Amino acid sequence: MKNCLNWLLCAALVCVLQSNAQTRVPQVGVCTSRSNDALLHNAGYGYIEESVQKLLSPAIGEDTFRLQLAQLKQLKCPVKACNVFFPGNIRLTGPDVNEKQVLEYVEGVMKRAQTAGIEVVVLGSGVSRKLPDNYNKDTATGQFISLCRKMAVAAAPYHCVIAIENLNSTETNFVNTLAEANAIVTKVNHPNFKLTADIYHMLKENESPAELIKAKKNLVHCHIAEREKRTAPGSTGDDIVPYIAALGKIGYTGRISLECRWDDMNKQAAPTLEYMKKQIAASYK
Repeated sequence: MKNCLNWLLCAALVCVLQSNAQTRVPQVGVCTSRSNDALLHNAGYGYIEESVQKLLSPAIGEDTFRLQLAQLKQLKCPVKACNVFFPGNIRLTGPDVNEKQVLEYVEGVMKRAQTAGIEVVVLGSGVSRKLPDNYNKDTATGQFISLCRKMAVAAAPYHCVIAIENLNSTETNFVNTLAEANAIVTKVNHPNFKLTADIYHMLKENESPAELIKAKKNLVHCHIAEREKRTAPGSTGDDIVPYIAALGKIGYTGRISLECRWDDMNKQAAPTLEYMKKQIAASYK
């Protein structure tokens, strides 16, 4: 009986240790060209976030797209997300929105995203969503929510999530905080329309890390950089630390993309990743 009890205790301890060892933490990648694949793989990054305009846009010829698909299969850091969703000439707010044009564009991007294995497309597109002069913000918000819901419906058959990103007020005049972006996601209320938290933009707007906690239900993706010069995390200070801690508090296990300016990626890539891993480890105990 005693031996049996000891065996059960040991088995329980092993289960606890295995559970702790398998605690999921966010994967760290970089918003950059896939031409940096070897460098980032050698530094230990998990993925690359590319541009829709360079990889998935319907404006890219089919032959070129097929060539790029072949290149994607050779990457050691897979491309799992894309940003720069809309070109500036496609309007998402204001009197000149062409809904048919928007939805046809979304359909084309999503079809290619599925083929390429892209799981998240980030909706920043500050020029496209910028409010025209003197355009009523409440009107624009209702218009935008309705359009985003239709975009989500278009994305659903292709199993790709559109994740709206907060952009600071120097880049656009619409949806400048995570709180505003989260409110829009909540009102769209569709599984294929979720939230990207851009911590750099949160810092620029002096937005509290507490907003990440409030956004837990909708958060699927993150961007990050330091505040002053959009430098790589750990370059000049620790202003990102409370935000990583907030992600740890809510158990966020999505991706975190470094969307930053590099002085020298060759020299900075590895130490930046080590810094990120250190902060994540401290926040995900």
